[in-house]
Amino acid sequence: MAAVSVIVPARDALATLPALLDALAAQDPVPGGFEVVVADDGSSDGTGDVARAHPAVTRVVGTGGVGPGAARNAGIAVATGAVLAFTDADCIPDRGWLVAGVRALDAGADLVQGAVVPAGPLGPFDRTVRVGQFTGLFETANLFARADRVAQAGGFEPWLDPRRSKELGEDVWLGWRLQRAGARVAFAADAQVAHAVFPGTPASFVAEHARLRFFPMMVARIPELRATFAYRRRFLNRRTAAFDLAAAGMVMGALTGRRAPLLAAVPYGRHVWRFARPWGRRRGPVVAAARVAADSIGCVALVAGSARSGKPLL
Repeated sequence: MAAVSVIVPARDALATLPALLDALAAQDPVPGGFEVVVADDGSSDGTGDVARAHPAVTRVVGTGGVGPGAARNAGIAVATGAVLAFTDADCIPDRGWLVAGVRALDAGADLVQGAVVPAGPLGPFDRTVRVGQFTGLFETANLFARADRVAQAGGFEPWLDPRRSKELGEDVWLGWRLQRAGARVAFAADAQVAHAVFPGTPASFVAEHARLRFFPMMVARIPELRATFAYRRRFLNRRTAAFDLAAAGMVMGALTGRRAPLLAAVPYGRHVWRFARPWGRRRGPVVAAARVAADSIGCVALVAGSARSGKPLL
């Protein structure tokens, strides 16, 4: 038996999994040791073979394409550790990641969110994950939990499954179920992983914002997110609030024929300028246009999600 079980769901992760496994093999020693369980979730690129051949991996379980939440549950079912450490196949943990996460649990927590940073430079349309403070989203790119707490909660419960992309929200829901049951939560900035950066295009950047329709559904199920994640409880973030103000100002200006309401667009204009400025005069206009298009799609998505859930988040 190991003291810590690292659970990694992986589907077609051949490009990134070796770096993760090498980083796990290089972890600083943890009292009681640790094991690595990889849940190969229906991969077709040899991910499972790479995992089985790597010396850092203790066990590989096959889950046949059930999604990351159920794949993690399959890993949990065979894990032996009293502590569960979750990360993803496209992450690279720092050498002291496990030690720092366990230390945070030993200090009195039952559930610990660790920091996530991009693994390299970011282009304006690239996709990655950042976690710099506790927001209540409980991202499993870097999450530690006591195994008995997770067992009592029944593990991950998938509940948002978009048709054309992977499920989301199963980690948020587990975290809040644990917290509602009395779990003590902490954030550990020194337990850090780097998340891969995936190149994007203006089109993919804009399309990604359609997923914002699911955030009102999360808030409907988990109203606590209004205090920990939302901006002023009603907006997804500062930028969406500024976009809504700009849109309202432009509508008011068009209806009244006056210019004064257009001043409401100034805060949003500053957001766009700050986003596009680093990319210079040649690329900046394209970046700015993509930002506005993405926020327009995001606004429509948030309105649609709010209408469907009955809980406005704009």
